[in-house]
Amino acid sequence: MGERALCVIGTGLIGGSLIRAADKAGRTVWGTSASEGTAEQARADGYDVTTDLDAALRRAAEADALVVLATPLPALPDVLRRVGEVAPTVRLTDAVSVKVAVADEVARYAPRARYVGGHPMAGTAESGWAAGTAGLFTGAPWVVVSDDGADLDVWADVAELAWACGSHVVPAAADEHDLAVARISHLPHLLAAVLAAVGAGEPDDDLPLALSASSFADGTRVAGTRPELVLAMCEGNRDALLAAVDEALGRLGAMRGALASTGGLAATVQAGYLARQRWSATREPLTEHVTLRPGILPELRELGRRGDVIVGWA
Repeated sequence: MGERALCVIGTGLIGGSLIRAADKAGRTVWGTSASEGTAEQARADGYDVTTDLDAALRRAAEADALVVLATPLPALPDVLRRVGEVAPTVRLTDAVSVKVAVADEVARYAPRARYVGGHPMAGTAESGWAAGTAGLFTGAPWVVVSDDGADLDVWADVAELAWACGSHVVPAAADEHDLAVARISHLPHLLAAVLAAVGAGEPDDDLPLALSASSFADGTRVAGTRPELVLAMCEGNRDALLAAVDEALGRLGAMRGALASTGGLAATVQAGYLARQRWSATREPLTEHVTLRPGILPELRELGRRGDVIVGWA
């Protein structure tokens, strides 16, 4: 399983980095791009990338390769229709930032595919093939969906891909993943957009921006992400994101009320400080080695809930 070939659909930041990382790890890897210009750029860099999706999928079926969907969520239906037609029983995973919506699309358009969802928690505000690097995933969490009924053979393929790219595996249920990323990824994108707009102030007054330093730069970094990519992931996780937005609004409302009535911000600042300390404590998670066996998936999900990670086979 460890040397399984890889077919990456999509060659933006994530897909392009996957191709580079898998190649560096010694895997046979090829990819597809919707843009001939991007495919030419990738080939000029020495990678096997084409615009012929059907040919890439036929090759994956013949090689029993693992296919990775690395396109934005709105592009998935068209890609999955081709999967269902050309390589209906292929091993399949993805790198999309939501999991329930992708599983629904797979069930609709490629129901016979051996699908196990994945999500490498890595990225930058940059995008496109040129932004990709072989080291993007080094040290990053890589979610492998562990819902009951998951194909353990493909689960192992996805885990081994994560390890080959330098990541550690976090097992999680699809719906629990979506609730989590709404809080720690999608909400920050929206808050960064609001902070950037507030900080910019009036169009004819650049004094606030001229005075801005690291707190503004750090807080608005992800606002530099291409808007269509932010829209795809946030709108694709609408229900979970709405709950996170409601909680944020509730906390902002309570903070405003305290500031207006007593001038006090202690509760908000203290809660944020303690939460940041909890985050720091998770930077060195407990590591586990596992042996896949029937009935292990609930145990894997509980391991992920504890904040532990899987780094190899027992």
